[in-house]
Amino acid sequence: MELHSVVGRTGRKVFRLGLSGSYHPGEAVLHAGLDAGMNYVLWYWWQKDMARVLREVFPARREQIILATGVSNFGNWAVRRGVEACLRRLQTDYIDIFQIFWVGAGGLKPQTLDLLRRYQEDGKIRHIAISTHNRRYAAELVRQGVLDVVMTRYNAAHRGAEEDLFPHLPASNPGVVSYTATCWKELLQRPQGWPEDGPRPAAGDCYRFVLSNPHVDVCLTAPASRRELEENLAAVARGPLDLDEMAFLRGFGDAVYRGRWRWLWAEP
Repeated sequence: MELHSVVGRTGRKVFRLGLSGSYHPGEAVLHAGLDAGMNYVLWYWWQKDMARVLREVFPARREQIILATGVSNFGNWAVRRGVEACLRRLQTDYIDIFQIFWVGAGGLKPQTLDLLRRYQEDGKIRHIAISTHNRRYAAELVRQGVLDVVMTRYNAAHRGAEEDLFPHLPASNPGVVSYTATCWKELLQRPQGWPEDGPRPAAGDCYRFVLSNPHVDVCLTAPASRRELEENLAAVARGPLDLDEMAFLRGFGDAVYRGRWRWLWAEP
């Protein structure tokens, strides 16, 4: 397992464990992640600590950091507000990857895509992305060459991207960013039917599972503390899972998927 990848047709080289501040780890932890080489950063507008950290490091390191952000799929007014607010709040001239979050059955509106392309032409955003659970729709956009990056769920319990999305990537070579490596921590708990004293994966094993797949360029992590950050970095440095570890993670993931009733509605 390589620790660095090129994010598809963006051509950007990235450390494969991406950094999110969703669990508010604090500025010291965010600085530690960046200093460790984590250069793919997902920022949401409510993450004030991360905004301060990015404003501090951008003057010296802007070209090394890949900034990803975006807005929900609410149309052009949300895109305009999101782009301009991000540029203003982070005091930067451009956004590396601007995505439309949670694109569902209705798909991406053509006028929204046109607006994103205009921002791209103006240099305010460099690459266009979506995040979605609708992998078949994402695959269709990949076939059309619409997207520079696709962000989708992929973990040991939800492996449907292996059939629905990954085989279609060569059509236009978008980058792939995954999230929920621990399945919202479900993969760290004993599922129904699992032996009481049976082994369970650690969070680092879940990240190694995702990054053992060469189709994934970046796997996001949102450490809540310096300890979690260091554990995750140490885990991915161990490299890909071996055959026995992979078989265990897949079997455990199957048990999680079967054993939690609230996941039964969702695609794998």
